[in-house]
Amino acid sequence: MSVFHLSILTRGGPMMLVLLVLGLIAFVFFVERVLYLHRGQIKATAFVSGIKNILAKRRLVEALTLCEETPGPVASVVKAALMHASDDSQTMRFHVQEAALVEIPALERRIGSIAAIAQVTPLVGLLGTVIGMATTYIAFEKGGDYATPHALSAGLWQALICTIGGLMLAIPTHLAYHFLSSRVRALVRDVEWAGNEMMRYLLSEYSSSVRSSNDKANL
Repeated sequence: MSVFHLSILTRGGPMMLVLLVLGLIAFVFFVERVLYLHRGQIKATAFVSGIKNILAKRRLVEALTLCEETPGPVASVVKAALMHASDDSQTMRFHVQEAALVEIPALERRIGSIAAIAQVTPLVGLLGTVIGMATTYIAFEKGGDYATPHALSAGLWQALICTIGGLMLAIPTHLAYHFLSSRVRALVRDVEWAGNEMMRYLLSEYSSSVRSSNDKANL
């Protein structure tokens, strides 16, 4: 009989049910985060370049509309900069940082829960192992000198299966946590770069072109 036969899971005792619930929660969180981060992942360089091209034509409203239609934190931070394109550098930086502080926690949501599950599952498996060993000793005491292997095997099965279950769940959950963390770090870098690049452009090139256009209009 295969070690991974589903019927063996029932011998793991109550802790196996806890492990299965934790595994289901981690899986749901992982899928939800992957879809959310994928939706917010855009090519920041291409997006910012497109916004600059629109602003070069003095179409600020069109640039804002593009930001509103584009999902993700990069577009939100760029929009915050555009909303304050006529303000001074300190005011613009404040609003860009405020937008980033709103977006970054949304990216990190539930990832901490996945990390917690990855850390807890080996402990749950260890608890099931200890309970299984205790069950084995109780069966041994009740059987005395005539304790049969069948009477002792239930506790040993529970101990082994809980250990295996805890490790089999902890390993992929750790990998899922590190995968999601790397995706979040990449998005945070894009947000920081897009915000700084947009502020630099608005405070230098864009403001200079606006002043030049105003001077020509006054002439």
